[in-house]
Amino acid sequence: MIADYETLKLIWWGLVGVLLIGFALTDGFDMGVGVLLPFLGRNDEQRRVIINTVGPHWEGNQVWFVTAGGALFAAWPLVYASAFSGMYAALIITLMALFLRPVGFDYRSKQDSARWRKNWDWALFVGSIVPPLIFGVAFGNLFLGLPFTFDELMRPRYEGNLWGLLTLFPLLAGLLSLSMLVMHGGVWLGLKTDGVVRDRANGATVKAAVVTALLFGVCGVWVASGMEGLLIVALPDTNAAIDPLGKTVQVQAGAWLANYQHWPVLTLFPLLGLVMPFVTAFLSLQRQEGWAFLTSSMAVASIIATAGVSLFPFVMPSSLAPNHSLTLWDATSSALTLNVMLMVACVFVPLVLGYTLWSYYKMWGRLDEEQIRTHGHSLY
Repeated sequence: MIADYETLKLIWWGLVGVLLIGFALTDGFDMGVGVLLPFLGRNDEQRRVIINTVGPHWEGNQVWFVTAGGALFAAWPLVYASAFSGMYAALIITLMALFLRPVGFDYRSKQDSARWRKNWDWALFVGSIVPPLIFGVAFGNLFLGLPFTFDELMRPRYEGNLWGLLTLFPLLAGLLSLSMLVMHGGVWLGLKTDGVVRDRANGATVKAAVVTALLFGVCGVWVASGMEGLLIVALPDTNAAIDPLGKTVQVQAGAWLANYQHWPVLTLFPLLGLVMPFVTAFLSLQRQEGWAFLTSSMAVASIIATAGVSLFPFVMPSSLAPNHSLTLWDATSSALTLNVMLMVACVFVPLVLGYTLWSYYKMWGRLDEEQIRTHGHSLY
């Protein structure tokens, strides 16, 4: 045994968060670039410049997404079963949108037809804008609680539908997720391009960064101004296997702020989430894209961490039966499973991180329209 069961539960809560942040930082800027593609590229060569900034990386970046999904399935099987069955329609829409990305990248330049390429550009746009919107809406609904319960056999019963997820706060969270990744994608384009595309990318980054900070502030004020949250008032031994129905949960206004009151140092996350977008905007105006990418990454990581810290220890709150809510204490796999997974993660996560950094190093450099003309047959 690497660690006791309680520590393993905490470790895997942190690791799932790290994987989600890794996905947002890598595949996130791919999606941000895809959203900006039809607007920053005014001709075919400029759009090819934009596409090829992520061309060497987008497939590798999706490893973080696949790994996060696999970790969720293995570490929190009840969360995986409840979320994927309850939000099935939203997830199918997300997958259908994601299907457009690989075919869009590979097929776009197969024909020298302006209409053909324009259609695939919009397919890449749809494949890039839908996932962050839906992921943000999903996170927003966690703060409101999802309409599910468990029966006597611990089978999840979801009583909502797709339209029930689209209320105002989750939609704001979806827009926050989208603007956050557009900001990150704009910074990446500013870092990897030159000339007119670089100038347009920096301008888009500034706008997206300001929108991100404003939406994050609005969502924070909403949560702090009386939104009802959940609070555990009785819980069995967290170092043992716990029945998810064995705890007592209380609904209380302002409960999502309780962790910040107990550990004030955690307020660093929302502060960074609010300040770093403005710093990113300033650095982009100064054409300091390297530093801007660092601050944009800090903003993305801090916003996601704020959501996780606010909800802790809840992973999937229930709006119908608060006692049926899933937490990191009672939704996890066995201690043996978590131990084996941790050993595997200790080996493969550094490997994934290592080859990711190596690929960025080998593919470093700015792209411009002249390179597209010179290497047109070997690029997207």
